[in-house]
Amino acid sequence: MSLLTVETNDHVTTLTLNRPDSMNPLGAAGDGDAFVEACDAINADMDVRCVILSGAGRAFSAGGDIKAMKEKTGNFGGTAPEIADGYRNNIHKILRALYSLRVPLIAAVNGPAIGLGCDLACLADMRIASEKSKFGVTFLKLGIIPGDGGTWILPRIIGEARAAEMFYTGDVIDAPTALDWGLVSRVVAHDALMDEAKALAAKVAAMPPHALRQAKNLMRQGRSTSYDGALEMAANAQALMHSTQDHMEGVDALIEKRAPSFRGK
Repeated sequence: MSLLTVETNDHVTTLTLNRPDSMNPLGAAGDGDAFVEACDAINADMDVRCVILSGAGRAFSAGGDIKAMKEKTGNFGGTAPEIADGYRNNIHKILRALYSLRVPLIAAVNGPAIGLGCDLACLADMRIASEKSKFGVTFLKLGIIPGDGGTWILPRIIGEARAAEMFYTGDVIDAPTALDWGLVSRVVAHDALMDEAKALAAKVAAMPPHALRQAKNLMRQGRSTSYDGALEMAANAQALMHSTQDHMEGVDALIEKRAPSFRGK
């Protein structure tokens, strides 16, 4: 079964992990290519201004396929170099594709997000959690380590100490704890999750698309550059934005006390 379903409406693309019977495991052959194809298409389409990522069924994603680990098949079979290449050429493709999205990404976490599934959610710019959601990075309980770059991802979201607690104990935290720790920005009733995610996405999608992509890029670059470097990048990006029709539309709308209508020009 194909991993992803893709649906686009009103400038918002929804990506749904679609293996509900097995809690949306990741790492089957072709999973990386499916994400690359979907994310490349989104980046190339200026009509898309926001993405929602969620899971079908009762889980967001339970992470790697435990059955495949047990049977030493697929991504988890072969010699050590072959397994390493399996990560590079499949699982890492999933993560790189999401990380490379140029538009804001919302994770609508509808249930357990465990291991690779948790790290996948943490690559989103914003996370909304169902009251039924749970989060865990339980790699050590399986005698493995986060092979997906999770030790780079999670500390940037919740800080070194809390990330260390999750990694080194393998504890799974509930939605209220995830909210308290800053892993998610809000917890909502399970049945309201997608409505909340779509409402947030609609607010994002109402923004001017070129400025939206530039803002995400500046936030991303700000993680590793100096303040002087950030100022220089901001100056150059701002000069481009001042030359757009969308900038003038925003100014006119404010003066005329009406909602702006941005067209990506």
